[in-house]
Amino acid sequence: MNQQERRQFVYEHRTCVFGYPRKEHGPAMTIVYYVLNGPDELLISTMAERGKARAVARDGRVSLCILDEHWPPTYLQVYGTGVVDSDPELAVDVLTRVVGLMAGGEVPESRRPQIADMASREQRVVIRVRPYATFETPPRHVYQMSDLDTLTHFTSTSLPW
Repeated sequence: MNQQERRQFVYEHRTCVFGYPRKEHGPAMTIVYYVLNGPDELLISTMAERGKARAVARDGRVSLCILDEHWPPTYLQVYGTGVVDSDPELAVDVLTRVVGLMAGGEVPESRRPQIADMASREQRVVIRVRPYATFETPPRHVYQMSDLDTLTHFTSTSLPW
């Protein structure tokens, strides 16, 4: 994949495994929805008291394993710098977009007050992630036994966002 293809993969998908450093134990990982804010920022809705928000406030180094939701699994690793944004209007906007992704359609304006109330009660914040690198090792799939004849694997390296 070239740089444009890697970015397009991120733009065309909506879920990722969000990884972040914890104070204790190993790194934490959780599956989340993300939305785009222009070509160079991914937004994640979470609660201020969740581990993601607390960890990002401590240490902004994060990784996102962008998932293709179709079988067989394909993914792209994204490394970024995260910051927590407490703007309540942004929290409502991002949560509204995430609800739309989950529901498979645009959220009616009549539902915005309900989502705003939810964002307030849950003390929602937004994690802004600015990617700086990707790491791509395309999976080699075997769809039929004859694919074994040409199956290859290789290593990869971090590539600029």
